Amino acid sequence: MHETERLSALIGDIYDAALDPTLWVGVLAESAAFVGGPAASLYSRDVAKRTMAAAYQYGLDPRYVQLAEQKYIKLDPTALGYFIADIEQPVCTADVMPYDEFLASRFYQEWGKPQGLVDTVHAMLDKSVTSSAAFVVFRHQRDGLVNDEARRRMRLVVPHFRRAVLIGKVIDLKRAEAASLADTLDGIKAGMFLIDAAGRVVHANLAGHVMLDAADVFRTEKGRLVANDPEAVQVLADTFASAGNGDAALGVKHRRPTFFAQR
Repeated sequence: MHETERLSALIGDIYDAALDPTLWVGVLAESAAFVGGPAASLYSRDVAKRTMAAAYQYGLDPRYVQLAEQKYIKLDPTALGYFIADIEQPVCTADVMPYDEFLASRFYQEWGKPQGLVDTVHAMLDKSVTSSAAFVVFRHQRDGLVNDEARRRMRLVVPHFRRAVLIGKVIDLKRAEAASLADTLDGIKAGMFLIDAAGRVVHANLAGHVMLDAADVFRTEKGRLVANDPEAVQVLADTFASAGNGDAALGVKHRRPTFFAQR
């Protein structure tokens, strides 16, 4: 496949992973192959506490990932150099310290060398005063040290990784807010239903589900809320129709119709 086609497919997969985190490992596999290396990781690091956690990783032996998180992150002589690098700027080992000193370090001798790893190309995706998130592609002996081609390809994908990670943060926040709202609604003793303009039940709290299960006041038909009382059926229909026409039709300030029912 031509590089342009590979890149286009990879970028699409990166944004898909922002919506579905289970896709990240596959995306890292594609990215490692595209940049030039056998492994890649998305990780976060706390420089002050000297801790690291791999959010997603591909290609590394899980035992060495665990060793890195539990022990060798504290011995990594490149950590500070990568942390102070500019956002989205590809940086390799020789950019942050003399390479021969890196080879002599305990970190390399005990962690990198046994895996056959000789270099990495890092890019900061986000950082604060003491913490950071980064994307890294590892280079094996057979790949050689990071070269201009690896840097060029890294520059092509890093902006999309950064946007996808930020999108993922927003989505996670919204999910947490939605979960908190659901917990709050479930604590209400009255049956509560959030309904769209067509009368479909968007959400029901626990008491609402109990009412629907009993089906003595309300029930659902094809996802729509239906009252058992014939007179209430028309009232509900009129309410849903009015709500669909906006606030003016309802004469209230709520943009979405909300129906409470107390048994």
